[in-house]
Order: sequence, then C-alpha cells, then structure tokens
Amino acid sequence: MKILKIAFTNVNSLRGDHEIDFSAEPFISSSLFAITGPTGSGKSSILDVISLALFNQVPRLGKISRNEIIAKGAILTRNQKEAIARVTYECKNGIFSSQWSISTNRNDNLRDYEMELFDHQKNELIDLKKSDVPNKNEELIGLNYDQFIKAVLLAQGEFAQFLKVTKKERGALLEKITGTGIYRLIGQKVYEKNAELNKDIEQQQNEIKIIKENLVEEEVLKLHHTELQKKTTSCEDFQKEIEKLKKSLALKEDIQKKTLDIKSLEDNHAIATANLASFEKEHGAPLQQHEKVQDYSEELRNWNLLGKEISNLKTEQTTLTDSFKNNSEKTSQLISEVVAFTKTKTDSANFTKNLMEFRNKVLNLKEQKKEKLNDYRLEKTRLEAELNLTEIHLNETNPELTNLEVQEKIRNSEDSLKNWKEEFKVSNTEEIEALKTKLQQEYKTTREATKDYSAIEEIQKELSRNSAENEKLQPQLKSLPGDIEKQQARVKTLQTELEILTLKRENEQLKASLEQQRHKLKDGEPCPLCGALAHPYAEHLPEKDTRLELEIKNIREQLETQTSMLNTYSTNFKNHQKHLGELNENSKTLEGNLQKLKIHFQEKYCSLADAQNLQELEKRCDTLENKVEKLTNFEKEQKELQHLKAALPIIKKLQSILQEGKLFKEKLDELYIGNDIQQDVEQYQNRWISLERDLKNLNESREKLKKLQLEKESSLQILEKELLPKLSEKGFQEISTGFSALMPAPEANRLRLERQQIQKKIDDNQASHKILQNQLEELQNLDSEIKEEEIKAQLQEKNELFQSVSNECKEIDRILKNQEERVTRMQKLQEEIAEKEKQTRRWRMLNELIGDRTGNKFNDFAQDLTLSRLIKLANVRLKDLSDRYLIDKPTEEEDDGLVAIDEHMGGQRRSVKTLSGGETFILSLSMALALSDLASKNVEINSLFIDEGFGTLDPETLDQTLDTLEKLQAESSKTIGVISHVDSLKERIATQIQLTRNGQGYSSLEITG
Repeated sequence: MKILKIAFTNVNSLRGDHEIDFSAEPFISSSLFAITGPTGSGKSSILDVISLALFNQVPRLGKISRNEIIAKGAILTRNQKEAIARVTYECKNGIFSSQWSISTNRNDNLRDYEMELFDHQKNELIDLKKSDVPNKNEELIGLNYDQFIKAVLLAQGEFAQFLKVTKKERGALLEKITGTGIYRLIGQKVYEKNAELNKDIEQQQNEIKIIKENLVEEEVLKLHHTELQKKTTSCEDFQKEIEKLKKSLALKEDIQKKTLDIKSLEDNHAIATANLASFEKEHGAPLQQHEKVQDYSEELRNWNLLGKEISNLKTEQTTLTDSFKNNSEKTSQLISEVVAFTKTKTDSANFTKNLMEFRNKVLNLKEQKKEKLNDYRLEKTRLEAELNLTEIHLNETNPELTNLEVQEKIRNSEDSLKNWKEEFKVSNTEEIEALKTKLQQEYKTTREATKDYSAIEEIQKELSRNSAENEKLQPQLKSLPGDIEKQQARVKTLQTELEILTLKRENEQLKASLEQQRHKLKDGEPCPLCGALAHPYAEHLPEKDTRLELEIKNIREQLETQTSMLNTYSTNFKNHQKHLGELNENSKTLEGNLQKLKIHFQEKYCSLADAQNLQELEKRCDTLENKVEKLTNFEKEQKELQHLKAALPIIKKLQSILQEGKLFKEKLDELYIGNDIQQDVEQYQNRWISLERDLKNLNESREKLKKLQLEKESSLQILEKELLPKLSEKGFQEISTGFSALMPAPEANRLRLERQQIQKKIDDNQASHKILQNQLEELQNLDSEIKEEEIKAQLQEKNELFQSVSNECKEIDRILKNQEERVTRMQKLQEEIAEKEKQTRRWRMLNELIGDRTGNKFNDFAQDLTLSRLIKLANVRLKDLSDRYLIDKPTEEEDDGLVAIDEHMGGQRRSVKTLSGGETFILSLSMALALSDLASKNVEINSLFIDEGFGTLDPETLDQTLDTLEKLQAESSKTIGVISHVDSLKERIATQIQLTRNGQGYSSLEITG
C-alpha cells in the first residue's frame, strides 16, 4: 500500500485548499522528506487527514461524528463552511481515492459527515453507504485502523519509554502498542469457564453424598411396604363407617333446615301482604286515574306539544322585528359611507351603479398613468442604449440638465473629429476602416520582422560568444601538452626515487631483525648464530635511524600531489578538446541557420529593406501601433457622436412624458387616495349584497312563521274538538285536567311492575310453603330415633381413628416416594457428572496452560513471543542504524528494563537506562520500524511517517540515522516522512513540507525541494 496524494480543505488550523502529491516532483526525485513547522502549526493535522479520509478516525479523538466536532471544535477550521479530507492510494487491487467531508447548511448548522470511495481503474464511485467505506478501505489495504496507525505512523516516543520501564509496565505498553490485550481476555475467559464447570460438578458430587446418607436400608424398606398394605385396608373400613354416620347426621340437619325454611316463608308471606296494602294506599288512586286516560295518551301529548309550539312561534316573531330594525340601521350607515367615498348622491336605487362608475373612473386614470410610466421606461431604455458608450447618465429629476450635457458633448466630439479628418485625410467610416486594416497589416508584418531580426541578432551574438570562447581555449590547448609531458617526467622521477628508498628500507628492516636478536644476548650464554659466549656489542647499541621513513613519507606525498596534478592536466586537456569540438560544431550549425534566416528575411520583408537595425524596426512598430490606436479612437468618436445626436429627441420625449404623467397623478390623488380601488369597491359591494340578502331572508322567515302559526292553531282546535267528548266520558271536564292525570309512560310502567312483583312474591311463597311441607314429612319418615349428639360423638371417634391410621399411611408413603426420588436424582446426577467430565477435560487442560483470574499467564506468554519477534525485527533494523548495539530481553538477575548488548565492548550487556539520548533514540527508532514490519507482515507498506525525537541526536548519529532512512527508502521504494523541527535535519533533507503560523490562528503550507 502506498499513499500517492493527500488533498484537504479547512482541516484544523490549515485553512483553504491544500494538496500534497507524492507522485510528482519534488517527491519523485526524493521520497525522503521532512514535515517541519513550529508547535501547533498543523504537522499532526496532515496525518489526521490520512486516517480521517480512510477510517473516519483520528488518533487523538477516535471516531469522528457531527456531535464530536461540535463538542470539541475539532477538524473543521474556525469560521469555515466545509472541511474535506481525501487520500489517493495504490494497493494490489488498483488505485483508489477515499474522501471524507462535512459542511454546514444555509442556517450554519453542521450536517452529518459524508464518505465516498472512487475506483480510478473503472473511473467510477463505488456504490457504498458512508458507514461501509472504512471497512472497504480495510479490505483493500489489508490493515484495520489500529494496524494502519502502527504500520504507517511510527511513534518512536512510546518505544523510548518502552525500552526503560519495568516488566509489568512494559507489558502494559506492549499491550497498548501492539494491541495484544485480547490474550489477557482469553486467559480470563478460560479461567472463568473452567471454574464455572468445576463448580457445577463439585456441587453435584456433594448432592450425591447427601442423598446416599439419607437413603433407607433395604430391610427397613420391605417392612414399610407390608405395614402400608395393612394400614391401607383399615383406612378403607373406617371410611365406610364414617360415610354411614355422615348420612344420618345430614338427614337430621336437612329436617332442621326444612323447618326453618317453612318458618321463613311464612314470615315473608306476611311482609308481602303488608307491602301490597301499602302500595294500593299510596299509588292506587293515581295509577287508576292514569289508566282511565292512557288510551288517549298520544292525543293528550300532541295537544300539549301544539300549545308549546304556538307559544315559541310568537316569541320568534318578536325576535324578527328586532332584526328588521338592525338591518335598516346598517343599510343607512353603508349608504352614508359610500356617499363620502364616491362624493356623489347615493341611495338604495343607484348604490351599485355609483360604485361601479367611480371604480371605472379611478381605474382609467391609473391605466393612463401606467401607460405613461411604460412609455417613460421604454424611452429611458432607448436613451441608456444610446448613451451606453458615453459617460453621461440620465438625470431623472431634471432631464433638461442631461439635454444640455449631451449638446456640450456633441460640440466637443465634432471639434475632435474635424482634427482627425485633417490628420488622416478620411471623411467616412469605410475610408477609416480601410486605412485601419492597412495599418494593422503593416504593424503585423513589422512585428514579425522584428521577431525574425531579433533571432538573427541572437545567433550572431552566440557566434561571437563561441568565437571568444574558442580564442580563450587556444592558449590552454597549446600549453597543456607541454605541461603534461613535464608532469609525467616529474612523476616518473619520484616513482624511481620511491622505489630506491623502499628497497633501502627493506634492507634496513633486515638489519633491524638482527639488532633485535642482539638485545636478547646474555654474558655466559652461547649466541644462537655463532655460538660465542662473550658478546662485546650486546650493549651500547646504536640508535634507530628514522630519517629514511620520513624521506619515504615525503616522497609519497609529493608523488600523490604530482600524480593528482598530472590527472588534472590530462582531464582538463581532454575536456578542452571536447569543448572545442562542440564549439566548432555548434558554430557551424549556427552559421548555416544564420544564412537561412538572412535569406528568408530579405525575401519576406523586402518592403522593410530601408530598416538598418532592430531599433528602427521597433520604432516603426510603435509608430504604426499609435496610428491604429488613433484611428480606433476616431471610429469610436464617430459612433459616439451618432448616438449622442440620436439621444436628443429621446430626451425631449421623456420630458413630455414626465409632464403628462404628473398631471395624471394629480387627478388621481384628488379623486382617490387609497391603495386598491378594486378591493375597496368589492368590500362596499359585498356589504350591500349581504344586507339585501339578510333583509330578504328576514321577510321570508316572517311569512313562514305566520303561516306555521295559523296551521298549528287550526290543528289545535280540531284536536280539542275530538278529544273533549272522550275525556268527558271518563269523568274529566277539561283537557288540561285529563293531561294532568296522565303519568309519564316509564313511571306508569314502573308502578305496574312493582305491583306485579309484590303479588308474585305472595303467590311464590304459597307454592314454596306447600312443597317444603311435603318434603319435611318425607324426611321425618326416614329419620332414626338416635339423637344427633350421639351420632356426632360416634363420627368424631371414627374420624380420629381414621386420621391417625391415614397419617401413618402417608408417612410411610412419603418415606417410600422420597427413597424413589433420591435414587432417581442420584442416577441423573451421576450421568450429568460423567458428561461434564468429558466436556471439562479440555477446559481443565486449557486452564492449566493459559488460564488464571487476571489473564496475566496467557497475556505474558503472548507478549513474550511478540516481544521476542519485535526485538528480532528491531535488531535487523538496528544493524543499519548502528553496528554497536543489539537489543535483548533481560535475564532474571538483570534489571527489568530491556538490555543493550554493546558489541564494541566485547558483547557487554548494559541497561538501556545507561544509554545517552541519541543512543536511546536509535534503539527506539529501530523498535518503531520493527513494529511497522510486524504490523504489515502480510501487506507491503510503502509510506511511513516518523514522529519527533531527532533533537536528541548528535550530528554524526543524525547523519547516520538519515543515511539509514535514505537506504531504507532506496531499497524499498518507500515514501518516508520525518516530522521534526531540528534545523540540521531541515538542512540535510531538501524536500520539505513547511508549515508556518500567521497571527490569526491559521497556518499555511508550502512544499519545497
């Protein structure tokens, strides 16, 4: 995976549009670059753009949402409307561009973010929901967010801390850096699962033990079965005797109950009889009167209803009279308002006519005023079109001033045109255009000739330069062969002298070996060379002569100097010869080109043969250009004069229209001062129509009421005539008396029902009394002579005997059932334990290997493997950074921190805490690079960013580190970005992304290299 381009708009302090193209210069020439700038200038924001565009996350904030941006004021630059982050990257599946964006709506409220992914090979957007884009990027790149951050953004600062901390703290850091926390969770889950399974088995085994302790012995169990059979037979006999006694007792209770029921019925019969007499006394007479007139109840109710309706109709007629009066007052008020509005004599006969005539008069005046306004606008547009080429504008308040200004302009234009006509000897537009075209063609030809002549002079200058350089080279080419020959002789002489001195030194060295043997001779011991016992020359040895070495050294230095000079002479001679050949070849080519250009110039520009040099041609161009410009102004002035003359009658017409419009306005203001005549007239008209409609309705209502009252009164008379004779027969002399005797139907029905219910109770009591009396006689015939108390005593005795035996049976049965349930439960538990033992075996083994309460066992094991792999990869990287150190894990006797093996000190093991800041940086950088290798073991990562830490390095180590990064970049074609503000690093890395802050809190970005 390689990042090809970063583009972003308004991200944090970086306002505006920015683009960093790693596939273009200067990054093509140098893929090692620095991101520089002061603290807070936005260096980290560039890295935020990458992770934001790919995964919608940034290292310092996590996942980004609309609410997150509002709450923390992050990502979107202050006072800006939108933010965009786009990354173009290349992977094994092709080239893709992933974009994240957010913007505000027209109310400046932040919308939700958007994400999209573009496939450059297919040249189309991939159809994805925004929430699926990060997952698709993960699939294409081969790294999730956490892996990407560790593989691409190398935080060596964390590793500097990681090198020095204790084992426990190192484990926590390693878990954070590598994301191995899952192993701790697995260890805890294994421990919990094993504990859970073992706890169940242990509980079940304890339960089996308790069950066995409570089981009954086999012999006791047989005795319980025999005893249960005997006692069960006794219980059955007792039950039969108890049932017999219960029946006798129940018979006596029934006799007593029947006796009481008969007594109760007799009491109820007396009460019902009394209730009937009371009812007849209270309601008998009214109910009897009602029953006399109930056959005429409908006619009586109709008679009462007709009387009420006639009374209501009279009341409504009184109300109508008030409405007539109110309508008349409103009509008079409306006519008065219209008289004031139209200023005409108006009554109900001509109300509508006067309103319409007044409206039409006002509308006609408004239409005439509008027509004049349209005429004014049309003429104004025409005038503006005529004055468009001039600087004159219409004075709408006083057009006469514009008229005077136009006339003045006409006089000035005529004077100017008179002068130009005398200068160019032309009188009309055709002559001006023809002269202008001719001068433009001459100018074009002269300008082309100037360019061609300039090319000729340029070649002549280059030939002169070549000639001067040729003359300059000739003396050197003549002197250098002699200098080379002399220098060769000097070198040969020095080589001969060096050979002689070298041979002499070898002889001296041979003699020196014998002198060393003389130092070892002792008096009385034989010489190993001659066997003599006396050694007179073993003492007072001559001093060693060092002059020969100095001479050899001197000769060698002279030889190196002279050889270097010889090489310089030879190289210069060859370069001068080559340069001379190139100059001659170039001059030959230039002379040919010069000849062709001169011939071409003479043929093409024969009309300009009188021009002697470039200055004369340029002067002629200026003269022609000036004439063309004057003719253009002449032509423009003529057109402007025509427009000015055409504008004069338009101005006069405008003055006339303004005067007429003013008169129309005065008439209209005198007649009507409202805003909408149509609306005002419609309102008056609607009120008038409404009042007329109300009056009509009132008349119709009055006639209807009169008619209805007559009909109701007629019906009432007919009904009274028919009803009165019928009521007289029942003893009622007036209809009103008969209506008063009439009860409401529900009340009458209620009283009848109440009387029927009382009578029914009396009848039912009599029937029930007869039945109960017969039943009592039958029961008395079946009853025995034994007293009830004796039967109860016998029943109690039998019940007690039965209960005692029954309880003993239940107890024996409970013991037998408990025995059976315990045996069944014990067998089931044994089966479950056997099955769980099979399942638990795997978890028990896992728990022994990796499980514990805190998860440390498996986590420490996994981290140890990860640390070993990380250290191995780090040592591979460290070889490129320094040949002195290797990183290793501490032994049990050593400090908890990691150990540096010092190869320069015979493999001495040192705590990393004893290293200098620069040495610590080199080790932490190797660890950071190793983590990148580890995180991207299945994915090729060709883009790396390394954070701060270079400030702790001395110049030599900094150079060595940068050499290593350059080597890494060259070998792997990686794009490597170094984030720093170290000045020496800025000088060493030419390609830079420079960030600077301004005084408003924003930053600017510049790419140099």
